[in-house]
Amino acid sequence: MSDTTHSLPAVPPPSVPPAAEAGSAVPAPATAGPGTAATVTPGLSEEPGGRGSASARFLARAAFVTAALTAAGSLLGLLRDQTIAHLYGAGPDTDAFLVAWTVPEVAATLLIEDAMALILVPAFSLALARRAARPPRDRPRERVQGPDPDPVRQLTRATLPRLFLALSACAALLVVCAPWAVAVLAPGLPEPGLAVDCTRLTATSIFTYGVAGYCSAALRAHGSFLAPAAIYVASNVGIISTMLLAGAETGVRAAGAGVAVGGVFMVLIQLPALWNRLTERRPPSGHEPPSAPVPATAAAAATAGTTAPARLTSPVALGLLVPVIAFALSRQSQVLVERFLAAPLPAGAISHLNYAQKVAQIPMTLSLMLCTVTFPVVARAMAAGETDRARRRVERDLALAGIIVLIGAATVVSCAPQIIEVLFQRGEFHSQDTAATAAVMRVYALGLLGHTLVGALVRCYFSAARPLWFPALAMTAGLALTGGAGALLVGVWGVLGIAAANAVGVTLTAVLMLHGLRRHSVPVRTRHMTGALAKLSAAAAVATGSGWLCAALVPSPVLATLAAGLVVTAVFLVAASALKAPEAGSILRSLTRPFSRKLADAR
Repeated sequence: MSDTTHSLPAVPPPSVPPAAEAGSAVPAPATAGPGTAATVTPGLSEEPGGRGSASARFLARAAFVTAALTAAGSLLGLLRDQTIAHLYGAGPDTDAFLVAWTVPEVAATLLIEDAMALILVPAFSLALARRAARPPRDRPRERVQGPDPDPVRQLTRATLPRLFLALSACAALLVVCAPWAVAVLAPGLPEPGLAVDCTRLTATSIFTYGVAGYCSAALRAHGSFLAPAAIYVASNVGIISTMLLAGAETGVRAAGAGVAVGGVFMVLIQLPALWNRLTERRPPSGHEPPSAPVPATAAAAATAGTTAPARLTSPVALGLLVPVIAFALSRQSQVLVERFLAAPLPAGAISHLNYAQKVAQIPMTLSLMLCTVTFPVVARAMAAGETDRARRRVERDLALAGIIVLIGAATVVSCAPQIIEVLFQRGEFHSQDTAATAAVMRVYALGLLGHTLVGALVRCYFSAARPLWFPALAMTAGLALTGGAGALLVGVWGVLGIAAANAVGVTLTAVLMLHGLRRHSVPVRTRHMTGALAKLSAAAAVATGSGWLCAALVPSPVLATLAAGLVVTAVFLVAASALKAPEAGSILRSLTRPFSRKLADAR
């Protein structure tokens, strides 16, 4: 789920040429230096036309590509879960696989979503800035003299082999220690032997997800978003195909083997694009960097005595990366706590919690797409000292992410039974499983805004060029509340108590991170954002009631879900606009403008 401090010098904001498209490399910086008219940062400039509007168009295209492929990955993820539910139901076999599924979940958070991206996007951004600051006329001569001086390839040579060795060692260690890992993760599990087998099969994801995360970070730093956005499509294709081909003979172990196959697909889909980025010697024709002066930060990065690879791998730099890893691990530990608490419950509890989370998290995943695309933008703006522009970008991102996730949460609460029935109730997944999963999903949805804010805010914290322990401490506080509340509530409400504890814990983390952001990172207006999110939450409460009533009146589950979704969206936007919540009015006006024009023409 489904997220570095920069131990590196400040990274100047590279400009995006008018011809750039999502999936293409972003060329060298063209930030105005002292004495020039303006400084242009991708996605932050509000000037109509020119390079600023070209940058905005690039971000829009990148966001659209990311949105489309993320939606495709989410749909395939649902199909994956539907296949598991159809083949294995919600019993002890599925519980055993889901304990093993903890491994790729932790690996995805640590090696793709959070730590790897937050560490390597700034590192590759710096290397690209150093490459851009080198005089173009020296590049042909450098290619034939001595070692390759290209900073991007230097960084790759300094980090990738070590990453290969570390990931291989961790995967091998988990294969050996799988019985002990299962005993720690889920004591009292009905089928521990099956869980051990699946854990050993999924252990390869530590290696493949790590390499995939490295490729994704490098490509995003280059401005290439197509292949990184497609990795979950590739992963789910591998899992589903393996289950359908081998599920009859090997049972739920086929799902574990599918995780291993899917990890390989995640790497293969990115290798061609990364190879092209790493082997290019100069910007493509028509993309030569302009002759504008290089800003002081870029010049300093280009002429510093210590190279980017040396900085990244020095003991000091590695010490600065520890807060990132601590945050990622503490964030993913929420899943470990939930499964630890659910393991002694009746068979199927872990499965119900998993299915509910997977469906409810779809709005969160969609809401964080924009933050994924704009993270390099905010990092470069902060490095260039453009804090006001970074603040406006972050405040707008938080408002838009809040709108998307709250509409989704209201829809989930309104028609949870209908959604689960449509998606899963077939084969070995029965009506009792539908009722239990829907109840858990409604409780879990209460924490979706908190999950989204944590995912969005952590990118702001790690856009600063210094180590920050505050996100990890805030996440630890939320995790402690999740564990304590879960231990108390599980005896009263069972799996519903675990879901409620998750919502309470992550909401505490989000509150702490929002109120600490101004002091530690981007100077957002805390009271303004708190008020905006409160207005959006009030609108979501009104929309939830309307959607619930609509779903109750429509007998067909499919039609009830569609009708409730439309009603929730309309009521939410109207209520949020009436409350003057940020961005809601502009969205509503953009949606109603075509009808207003037709009405005006008719008159």
